[in-house]
Amino acid sequence: MSASFQSKKTGSRGFSLIEVMVATAVLTIGLVSVAALATTMLATGKRSKYMSLASTLASEKLEDLSRYPSDVPQVCVPTGSTSVGSITSGSNIMQTTTCPSPSTASGSVAYYDDVDISFGTGGGDCPSQGGCFSETVSSVANNTTQYSTIYHSPDGRITGVISTSQPTQTMTFHRQWLIEANTPVTGVRRITVYVTLTNNTVKPPVTFQMSAVRP
Repeated sequence: MSASFQSKKTGSRGFSLIEVMVATAVLTIGLVSVAALATTMLATGKRSKYMSLASTLASEKLEDLSRYPSDVPQVCVPTGSTSVGSITSGSNIMQTTTCPSPSTASGSVAYYDDVDISFGTGGGDCPSQGGCFSETVSSVANNTTQYSTIYHSPDGRITGVISTSQPTQTMTFHRQWLIEANTPVTGVRRITVYVTLTNNTVKPPVTFQMSAVRP
């Protein structure tokens, strides 16, 4: 009788405090791991999107620069120089460039620009923030720097141009380019575009570099 009672008592014993604590710890570790994985996946997806955009912007700028004839200030290298422009971070070069003979064409050139992928004017052509894409370039007139912002509608059409004496307040990407004469061989130019994401919260930082060789 005593043995039967003891067996029943032992078989109906509940979880001990240690077992509950261990189970809780395992569950907590699992939930934290799932949350960390989800956060990593979101961050990776966001960075991948920006990397894709940076690649597209570098390619677009290379195509834009390649459309210029080799004897105009936007893409020529001045006499006595081996290169013009810069892809060093923070080094924004804007100068008067004079092409070698026989062209001798001269003009103010900014070897950088800013891109905003969520531009809005509040007007009918681009009414809401996030509706347009814009490029802001600099120029100098009468010793005054002017900023010209060209914005495009989502279908790629140039919608309008805004000229101001102040730089744009919002930008998503910063582009710089370097033009090297007689590189990699004599008689050609190498154009290198360097794109940087200005959003410092994306880690690791998003940068993209692309080069092309032109006559």
